[in-house]
This record gives sequence, structure tokens and C-alpha cells, in this order.
Amino acid sequence: MIAHVVLFRPHPHLSEARREALIDAFTIALREIPTIRQARVGQRLTHGRAYESLMQTHYSHIAILEFEDVAGLKAYLEHPAHERLGTLFFEAFAEALIYDFALEDPDTGLASLARESVV
Repeated sequence: MIAHVVLFRPHPHLSEARREALIDAFTIALREIPTIRQARVGQRLTHGRAYESLMQTHYSHIAILEFEDVAGLKAYLEHPAHERLGTLFFEAFAEALIYDFALEDPDTGLASLARESVV
């Protein structure tokens, strides 16, 4: 399973019309791109833990999209609905981080962590 993880913070003065256009583009992408297996979008939750203050940048939102494999992720990234979404996304956000992760079951994932060399 591949997770496409997007942490983001909208521009502080993003208009309602631009927010709506972005939401519409994301909704269309979810509906039209068949390789998306699951999608979740959320807002940052803080609850008083010490690690919250250690973050250097505040990303207020997250989107996590899951794909069966890298081919599915690439099909999503190359789809016209994603191209429209990407254009609006980069116009709307002050900062963002975008990463792709190969997800494993805990035993396999932890075993791969144990095999990594320390730099």
C-alpha cells in the first residue's frame, strides 16, 4: 500500500471562492480517479502534549490518499483531475509538505527500520 501524505497550511487570506474551487477540485479527483483506494482529510488536533511545541512549522490540515501500488499513485498524479487540483493547491497554500510512503505491516516495517544504517 502506498500513502500519499500532504500536510498543508492555507494562505491566511484565502478567499471563500478559492477555498470552494479547491474543495470542488478535490471532490472531482476523488470521484474520477479510480486508483485512489481511500482518502482522508483532517485538521490538526492539539491536546497539550510536549511534542506539539517542538514542531517548527504549523500545518493545520492533512490529506492522506492510499493507493494499491506505485503505478496507482502515478496514475493519480498524471490524471487531468489531479492536474487541476495541483494547480489550485499550490495557489492556495502558504506551506505544504508532500511525501509518499510504502506502508507495511508492523513486523515488516519494523524489520526494515532495524536494517537501515545509521548515518
